[in-house]
Amino acid sequence: MSVTGVEVAVMPPQEPLEDMSNLAAALPGGEESAALAREKGWVAPQRYNYDAYNTLDKDEVVNALPWASNSAKYEWKEEYGDIGPPNEELEKMLFQDEYIPRVGKLLENLRQIEVTAETTERPDPIKSFDEAGLHPITLNNIKLCGYVFPTPVQAYCIPAVMTGHDLIAVAQTGSGKTAAFLIPVLSRLMGKAKKLAAPRPDLSNGFNESLDSVRAEPLVLIVVPTRELATQIFDEARRLCYRSMLRPCVIYGGGPTRDQRTELMKGCDILIATPGRLIDFMDRPNILTLCRVRYTIIDEADELLQADWEAEFTKILAGGDVNEDADHRYMMFSATFNRGCRQVARKFLANDYVRIRIGRVGSSHLNVTQQVVWAEDSMKKKCLYDLLMAMPPSRTIVFVNTKPQADLLDDFLFNMGLPSTSIHSDRTQREREDAIRAFKTAKSPILIATAVSARGLDIKNVMHVVNYDLPSISHGGIDEYIHRIGRTARIGNQGLATSFYNERNSDMGPDLVKILMECNQAIPDFLQSEAPPDGVLKFDDDTDDEAGDGDNTGGAGDAWGAAAAPAAAVDFTANAGDNATATDAQGAWPVDANGDW
Repeated sequence: MSVTGVEVAVMPPQEPLEDMSNLAAALPGGEESAALAREKGWVAPQRYNYDAYNTLDKDEVVNALPWASNSAKYEWKEEYGDIGPPNEELEKMLFQDEYIPRVGKLLENLRQIEVTAETTERPDPIKSFDEAGLHPITLNNIKLCGYVFPTPVQAYCIPAVMTGHDLIAVAQTGSGKTAAFLIPVLSRLMGKAKKLAAPRPDLSNGFNESLDSVRAEPLVLIVVPTRELATQIFDEARRLCYRSMLRPCVIYGGGPTRDQRTELMKGCDILIATPGRLIDFMDRPNILTLCRVRYTIIDEADELLQADWEAEFTKILAGGDVNEDADHRYMMFSATFNRGCRQVARKFLANDYVRIRIGRVGSSHLNVTQQVVWAEDSMKKKCLYDLLMAMPPSRTIVFVNTKPQADLLDDFLFNMGLPSTSIHSDRTQREREDAIRAFKTAKSPILIATAVSARGLDIKNVMHVVNYDLPSISHGGIDEYIHRIGRTARIGNQGLATSFYNERNSDMGPDLVKILMECNQAIPDFLQSEAPPDGVLKFDDDTDDEAGDGDNTGGAGDAWGAAAAPAAAVDFTANAGDNATATDAQGAWPVDANGDW
């Protein structure tokens, strides 16, 4: 066990909890509670040092701690050949940092999930990264990342992208979606970067903004809903671009615009962005143009492709200006993807786009142990305190529904001697990045969060997620629940999700029970009445509504409702665990002399 929570593993309790509402013991206070927390192994809480920032001027505040957008990346030099030389210091930082998430021992559970793929061509899933026709540097970086074999979403998405298809992929949280699009996209561009990329300055002798600046003309645009998700994809891009000419950048709201502008002016091939900051830079064509973009990728697409965002996304997906290359591919990824989002998505996808579903859309997986306990509102704080004190110290995310509640609960736990911090949209970006840094390093291993973090956090050793407040049906519902509990048990690791439930959550009861039953989890006595009387699970899932997407073109097997019915749509199921494949009449997808599909 580690008192910082870095090495400790939380094992789900042998007997599921059901009721925490009849707690009699009073909460300890003051020095007694702090002493108990230290006795249990929790580190001492640390106050946020506002005074330090108040004594700095604006420029000093910006540079007091590194911004995520300024993180070191591999910088290409003109004298390099096709592959740059290793940089030992950077390599250690990118691949050997102790806080980088690692693949867990239960990855095989993800490989057993049923896969459905539909398209005019049948994608043969890859059994290994070596057989995918990837660029040598991509393969080397994959090994440095510690990826041994592809997860189901990677096994199907990599060949689909390598063959030049548009793509919609829906897979459980923590199943490897980021690598599923970065690996094939970067691989296809690596051998062509010198031909396709815009001019850039030689940074070997430093950077003079007035003399060396160029306009950013990225080849890849990745749009995401949250700042934390943007910086995490940026980190993965930094790893997978290592020793290549491809230069990743990230832009997001709240961070210093000047620093982000400077990074763009040094050259940008892979741009990760949140929508607001992206549109701001798109309105400054001397700094950024999307005219060279070959791949547009929307991550957490269901969050972004909403009707009220359609105007902004039409501008983003259309490139804002004339794209010089008609060979433009679109990809959309999420764990949930409803019909309304698909209707927006289809406006940009080619008719032969590939549709991949890993398991049921909107489902969770068996690596998350879920328990639901009864807790009256008046007793929730006591319940949370007792729950945290009953577990070995470990990184824990506690979800609440409002920003004031996050602050109040953070104060409560802090005053009880527990090392907590909080994150929500009213916090400054500096505070948000500081909170994530403290959580990652386990200086504050308890993070109180609102829905802003339900989709954006992929942090090593998050062993426990607590739904202090369950989402309501009118604010995210069961989809929000799925995304929240997906912050634990990522890429083959084990995790625990505990949800407090009472009469105010009755609207979530039926959906919650169906998720528990689907994942073979225990159903508490107070939810037994919500179980289907015949024991048959029927989800309100519109993904198989063949003609329900607003047109009459959805044919048999067209589970997503393509803009035009494929000539010979294929709907097949394969078990990615044993890598079963099916070959269409045209045989295996060809590989040319350069290793491209």
